[in-house]
Formats: sequence, C-alpha cells, structure tokens
Amino acid sequence: MEPTRRSVAAQLSWVIESRSIELSLTELGGMMAPVLFFRDSRNPVQPYYVSPWQEEKPAPGEPVLIPLRGDFFCMPFGADNAYRAENHVVHGEPATASWTFESYARGQGRTLFTAGMKTRQRPGQVTKRILLKDNQNVVYTQHELSGYSGKTSLGHHATLNPGMEPGGMLISTSPVEFGLARPMPPNYTLEGEYLSLDGSKPFRSMQKVPTIWKDPATVDIGIFPAREGYCDIVGLVSKGARAAATSRRPAWTTAVFPGGKYLWFALKNASLLPLTLFWMENRGRHGAPWSGRNVCIGLEDVCGYLAEGLAPSLKKNPLSEAGVPTAVKLSPAKPVRINYIQGVTRVPAGFDRVQKVAFAPGVARFTAQSGKVAEAAVDWDFLFSGAME
Repeated sequence: MEPTRRSVAAQLSWVIESRSIELSLTELGGMMAPVLFFRDSRNPVQPYYVSPWQEEKPAPGEPVLIPLRGDFFCMPFGADNAYRAENHVVHGEPATASWTFESYARGQGRTLFTAGMKTRQRPGQVTKRILLKDNQNVVYTQHELSGYSGKTSLGHHATLNPGMEPGGMLISTSPVEFGLARPMPPNYTLEGEYLSLDGSKPFRSMQKVPTIWKDPATVDIGIFPAREGYCDIVGLVSKGARAAATSRRPAWTTAVFPGGKYLWFALKNASLLPLTLFWMENRGRHGAPWSGRNVCIGLEDVCGYLAEGLAPSLKKNPLSEAGVPTAVKLSPAKPVRINYIQGVTRVPAGFDRVQKVAFAPGVARFTAQSGKVAEAAVDWDFLFSGAME
C-alpha cells in the first residue's frame, strides 16, 4: 500500500491520512505541511507555515529554503556545519535531500508511514516514521539514526503561521532554567537581517528577555507577532532536562491562537532535546528570497548551541559551559531514536496563555492563566517508549 503522491505548494509530497488528520510530507527535505487537523469537522485547523516563494522562480540559494515549510528534522541543526572533513548544508541532509518511501499501512485505527535516507557527509541511515491515530489530533514522529559515529547537533524545526486572526499567538513552555538570545553581530545586523534581542545577557523568564534598547529594556517573547522589522533567535533551556529520562514526564511548548479558538502543542523528552528555540521572523530579513515579507515563528526543540551549527555546538559555548548538552553522541553499536509529538486541541472562550500542563494516561490537560481548561487525547508515553504500534 502506498499513500497518495501529489504536488502540494510546488513540492511533490506524500499525503498521509487518518480520520482526523491529513498530512502532506515533502519528498525533498521531509517537511511536514500543510497539516489539516480536525479534518472531519466543520472547522479544520492548519497551524503550520508555508514559505511564500514556493511558486516563484528562480529557486532560493540555500537548499533548505527550497521546500521551507512546517516541521522538519535537522541533523546537524544550524548553519555553521563545516567540521573536520564534513561540510554539511544548513540543517543537514535530512532537511534538504530526497527521502525514499519505504512503507505505508492503515488499519485498526492507525496509520503508519515510513521513509528512509542514507546520508553522505556523515555516512549512516535515517529512518523517518510518522504515526497517526484515528480520533486523535496528534502527530507522532520518530527519527531513528543508525550506523553513525561521533557527535552532532540535531532537532525538530516546527514553524507556525500566526495567521490573521485577532490576538496572534500566546506562547508558553514548561519551566526553564535560563535562556539566551543569539550572539549579537556588529551593528545588530547580519546579511540583511535585523536583530533586536541582546545575546550577551542570560535571562530567567521568557517574559523579560533583554533587548538592545533602553526602552523597552526587556520584552515578552511569548506574544507573537511582535517587533516588526526584526528577526530574532532565542533558546530556552528546559528545567530538569537531565532528569527527564528518569522522570518520564514530557517537557512542553504551547501556542494558543485566541482568534482561532485552538492551541498547538509539542511534547519532548528534554534529556534528548534540552533546548526550545524560538525563531521569530517578523519581516526582519531583506535578502532574497525573504524580501522583508515573512511573518512566522519556529518553536524548535533541539540539542545544539542555539542555531549556530555543528562546529559551535561541539566546541565550548555558553550553553555547554553551563552544563547543558549541545550535541548528541551517536554510535554504530546502538541506534538513537528521537521521538516527538505535535498536536492541536480546541480551547473554550476566554482561554488565554497556558500556565500549566498535567499529564495522565492518554491525556494532556492544559490550564490557562484565566483558569479555563482544555484537554487533548495523546499517548505521551511514546516519547519514552517509542512504541509505534
């Protein structure tokens, strides 16, 4: 059995379906978007971003920009990926090369898709698995890394569209130890990008992130869109990341869309992906193909030194010096599996920013600052078991 293949936003894609979800996955780069949640309802939801140049010619220069959309797996994660004899493109081959279809099965309320890739810059095999369950608005992904040696940065690059609804997005995360913005280049600009956040000062709250200005001296990065004309990157270190594997409780990120009356969530094992990266793009890049027109946000769970790339992640850096892992050790003796969950749930009127998330078997319960509550059916233990049945 094979899924439908068709062109979606100018990219040949596999269309993976369950009763509740229709998911398009590009063959080039394995990028996941559009994803239609609640497809069996009168008001389906599509939270992911698709870059505006998909139908334009000529194609963008960086390979990762050609299909740029939604969520995708990066290895190495980041930009500066020249290391020893290796010279990886931005975000690596899994985000830029072509995937090979392996299998597709539907039955007993489940849909399982598998694709593979043999990488060249660092030889090994990446196996991508996507699991959907009927009556759940959740995407379970697993990337199995086999045959590799050495350390690498890696992560998920979920990119959301804030849309045109009133209120934009309200973003929250599970508790953090500290955060750090991208290192500041001279004159606060870099190749047509304009930055507004001060990377020299660690911070403790995402609601008080230092800026380059005197007024405001700090900003709340949990409200987006904001700071039009700027592009910023901030990393938040999940609290207790080193204990996550033994605690078997997810770390989380949520984005509430008040105008759309839903929230998007991502769940991770913080011992593997200790950093949540905010890539806040609000018309702040002016080189081609950006041209000052992109409004999107990446909420990216990674292991790496921000988005600096493989070489900076393997060297001493401000995160590793603080005891935060910035690379994953790979060995041909034992495959590594990166399990990840993304989903959507409806929220009631008056539901604002998420304050806390409680987990019980088969359910996540989101409580807003307003006291309103929403729930999602989700088998979150997948993060630790990796069970794809």
